[in-house]
Amino acid sequence: DVQLVESGGGSVQAGGSLRLPCAASGATYNLCSMGWFRQIPDKEREGVAAFDSDYETTYADSLKGRFTISKDVGKNTLYLQMTDQTPEDTAMYYCAADGLGWNPRCRGGHCRQPRYWGQGTQVTVS
Repeated sequence: DVQLVESGGGSVQAGGSLRLPCAASGATYNLCSMGWFRQIPDKEREGVAAFDSDYETTYADSLKGRFTISKDVGKNTLYLQMTDQTPEDTAMYYCAADGLGWNPRCRGGHCRQPRYWGQGTQVTVS
C-alpha cells in the first residue's frame, strides 16, 4: 500500500506564496503518476498539477504560471509551489498518486481517479 501525507497548508495573504510538500511512503515503487488536486467548497474537485508516467508535467490551464509542481525523488516527496495567490485559491489541497491506471492529462468526469490520496491540507488566502 501507499501512504501520502500533505503538509504546509495555512493562511496566507493575497499575493503571497506557499509551498505544500507531500511525503509518500510504502510501496512507492508502484507509482507512475503523482499530482495535486483541490476542493473548493460547493465546487467539484479539480486537478491542479501532476507528473504523468513519462515524468512530464501537466497543469490546470487557469493555474499555469502561478503554480509549479516538483519532486524530490530521494525524499519521495512531491511539492506544489503556489505564488501570487488569490482568495479563489482557498481550498483543501490533496496529494494523489497511482500506477499506470491514472492518466493525469485526462479531464472530465469520465476520467479514472487516482487510487491513493492524502488526507488534505487546508489553504486559506485572504
